[in-house]
Amino acid sequence: MQPFVCAPTRSTPEIRFDATTNRHVMKGECYPENAAAFFGPLFVWVKNYLAQKPAAPVVFDLELVYFNSSSSKALLDLFEILEKAAAAGTRITVNWRYDKDNDIAGECGEEFAEDAKALSFKLMAL
Repeated sequence: MQPFVCAPTRSTPEIRFDATTNRHVMKGECYPENAAAFFGPLFVWVKNYLAQKPAAPVVFDLELVYFNSSSSKALLDLFEILEKAAAAGTRITVNWRYDKDNDIAGECGEEFAEDAKALSFKLMAL
C-alpha cells in the first residue's frame, strides 16, 4: 500500500501516513477552505489501511498548532474510524502533541481522549 503524503501548505498540515511502518504523522496548521475535500481522501486511505488489519501496533502522531471547527469535526470522524478498528482488535495509539502554552489544544486533546475509549490516547505537552 502506497503511503499517503501531503506537503504542508499555509492552511493544511504535513501528512505522512505509512502502512509499512504503521506510523502516521499529521503536523502543522489545519484550516482548509473545504475540510470535507481535504480529509475525504485521507479517510479513504485510513479505512483501506485498517481493513488490512495491521498486526503491529499502529501509531498516529498528531501535532496540530491550530485547527478550525470544521477540522475539529473531521478529527472526531478520524478518531471514530480509529476507535472502530481498535474495538475490533487493532492496537492503536494516538499521540496528541501540543504546545504546553496552548491551553485550547490541550483541552481539545482531553475531550478527544474522553471519547476514544478503545484507543490508547496520550496527551503530550511540548
